[in-house]
Amino acid sequence: MRHLPLQNLTPEAFAPYGHVLGGSFSGPHGIKAGAGTMINAGTTEKFALGAPDLTQSGGKPALNLYRAKANPLPFTAFELERHCLGSQSFIPLSGVPFVVIVALGDDSVNAQGIVGAAPQESTLAAFLVDGSCGVSFKPGTWHHPLLAQQAGDFVVLERQGASVDCEIRKLIQPVLIESP
Repeated sequence: MRHLPLQNLTPEAFAPYGHVLGGSFSGPHGIKAGAGTMINAGTTEKFALGAPDLTQSGGKPALNLYRAKANPLPFTAFELERHCLGSQSFIPLSGVPFVVIVALGDDSVNAQGIVGAAPQESTLAAFLVDGSCGVSFKPGTWHHPLLAQQAGDFVVLERQGASVDCEIRKLIQPVLIESP
């Protein structure tokens, strides 16, 4: 078993896997005060986060509430999942911290002709999300299911459709994530 270091989430570090939603980040991938559009008579600043990718193969957006059980560290990951036909976003309610384990796909092609048929384990990364923001995975990003660090609710925006869009693969070598 190998150890995977837990990183603090930043938009730059997470960019290969998806987008950070909200938070107080600065830099080219972060949301900066004054960079949005003022609405509601100046009481609110609106930031365009980009459209989620949820309509491939006849899919439609689904907004769900996930009630997560606590899954505190240390944690051993044995498998990852991915959704090729749509993005998936995890948005914590009430500041629930969570851990995100992600990997890019390898160069292989699955039976449907989709590249990245297995997680490229050299790209595995683990991020601690402090609960002040959410994340949105790009379609095809391998990730572990939700790992809330305490019990709590999450809003999850994901694709719903007739085609099942969840592949699961075992890792060649399990990874252990521990608190820093």
